[in-house]
Amino acid sequence: MAVVSMSARSSTLQARLLPHGPLDVVRQVLLFIAAYQLYRLTRGFVNHPESATAAFQNARDLIGIERTLNVFIEPSLQAFIAGQQWLLDGSAWMYINAQTSITVGALAWLYLFRNPSFYFVRNMFLVAFGVALIGYALFPTAPPRFFPEWGFFDAVSDFTGVRQDSVTISRLFNPYAAVPSMHVAFALMISVPLMRLVRWRALKVFWALYPLIVVFVIVVTANHFIADAVLGAAAAGIGALAARGMARLRPGVWSFRHSRRVELAPEAT
Repeated sequence: MAVVSMSARSSTLQARLLPHGPLDVVRQVLLFIAAYQLYRLTRGFVNHPESATAAFQNARDLIGIERTLNVFIEPSLQAFIAGQQWLLDGSAWMYINAQTSITVGALAWLYLFRNPSFYFVRNMFLVAFGVALIGYALFPTAPPRFFPEWGFFDAVSDFTGVRQDSVTISRLFNPYAAVPSMHVAFALMISVPLMRLVRWRALKVFWALYPLIVVFVIVVTANHFIADAVLGAAAAGIGALAARGMARLRPGVWSFRHSRRVELAPEAT
């Protein structure tokens, strides 16, 4: 009886954590790996001098537009924060973790504990990422940290001791993938769903503020212009609209739902 009881509890736990079985987990991981590999392919567009030249010129054009609109506040903001080392280091830490542990952790929590809503969020991510890849390929843009003549400095490299333009980092990331800012897009695409799904008021407030925190972080670390953040928000918006359209095709799987209960049929994909 004890063995049967333990087996039943194990089956119940698996149904809660892996409601569509381990193969579905593998599918979701492979989807995100494929998206990252497509991102890495954009490195091929910046491996020659013409693309690097275009990236710097595009960045100068953005600076010109922001100056015309009187919103080119990035150098002043970074200079002000430079006097608050704890805040600068905290921003550098957040910049690194916003795209890694925080985003991955949020997606894992959605899959494990709010699975009915995970697939809507996943579709948002995949569409927005596709939009970003088009932007990276057609409009390569150098980040502010490459313009010390404007007073910018690389806060993340100063914090980690590793140059972001080092060979190792450059092999993993596109150095001219500034437009749109996927830090902002990812922040919006996890914060809005989580703000609606979490129960504690404090967490709702945190997720409501999270995109603003990320915008602050990407600017003061000199990794993005304000224009990049605006375009990142636009990419997230396109992803949300596309996910809503896709939900009409498979409302039983791809719709955003508040319920924790998982319908095991139809099988998720």
